[in-house]
Amino acid sequence: MSKFDQEKAQAFAGKMMDALNGGMLGLMLGIGHRTDLFDVLTALEPSTSQQIADAAGLHERYVREWLDTMVVSRVVDYIPESERYHLPAEHAAALNSQAGANNIARFARSLGYLGRIEEDVAECFRKGGGVSYAAFSDYMKLWSGITAEMHCPRLVEKVIPLLPGGANALEKGIDVLEVGCGYGAVSSTLAATFPESRFTGYDLLNESVKAARKTVSEKQLTNIHFESRDVSKLKKEAAFDLIIAFDCIHDMAHPAAALSAINSALRPGGTFLMVDIAASSHTHENIDHPFAPWLYTTSCLHCMTVSLAEGGEGLGTAWGKQTATELLKQAGFSNVQIHQIDGDFFNNYFVATS
Repeated sequence: MSKFDQEKAQAFAGKMMDALNGGMLGLMLGIGHRTDLFDVLTALEPSTSQQIADAAGLHERYVREWLDTMVVSRVVDYIPESERYHLPAEHAAALNSQAGANNIARFARSLGYLGRIEEDVAECFRKGGGVSYAAFSDYMKLWSGITAEMHCPRLVEKVIPLLPGGANALEKGIDVLEVGCGYGAVSSTLAATFPESRFTGYDLLNESVKAARKTVSEKQLTNIHFESRDVSKLKKEAAFDLIIAFDCIHDMAHPAAALSAINSALRPGGTFLMVDIAASSHTHENIDHPFAPWLYTTSCLHCMTVSLAEGGEGLGTAWGKQTATELLKQAGFSNVQIHQIDGDFFNNYFVATS
């Protein structure tokens, strides 16, 4: 038996304390995003808690406790002599609305939503099964906003050029399907950009489809419609020229069946664009991934469990590019190219053709 290494034990305990404090800070970052406090602080000179609360339209006592959490976490600077708080511009760049897809505070809100179903998931550890999509309404709404900010600004300039022929076919007019469309941010952006093309969005959840239809109505788009459908049961043959899927295949109940259905639904010469998590299928190769703990935790508390709830395969968020490529080829896609885009370390861009 090896000798107990006291120094190693203390270092590990310190790491666990950092994790615990980081989790608590994450919850407060989420509140800061929800209450617009980071945007308020960005616009203010060093201010008292009362001045900040007044500017935000919030109760001072709660704001002060939140600010003190930010101070001890070294997020917000504090001037004791005047009891004033200040958010450095270098910190605001990762936390306010101007950060866009890089807004860490928005991601942090997922901690609170996923924490709500912790008890249900823990019960699944004992009994098996999973937690259905019905438990994730607020989380899906949050994620729809993240998806919009992450993908929509770069769609036309960086993503579409990855496709064979780039934007030419879309400009002339083709039939496009988005599977797992959520609230429809991606496909409605494309529909507005390429009015000669015809767009369809499928999502398993009726609530998402209703929200997507509302978005289309507000934008007065006439070349797009949405349906509540399970793509793994799709029976369409050669109906679309381009099919796209953004960060959704991995949490489907039956991803292999979905990919096969997608291949069948493409016309000859058609393309499937699958945007999914940039990770390895081998755990040891993800240790240095900057978001690794987040990926596996999100998987356990959402992506994997919703799949298992439907009697699915439960691939999980970090199914990885190796498994993804293998399933694409099994589905009949003989040519699979994997791209990455500057500014998006989060996703791989799979361009697949038969």
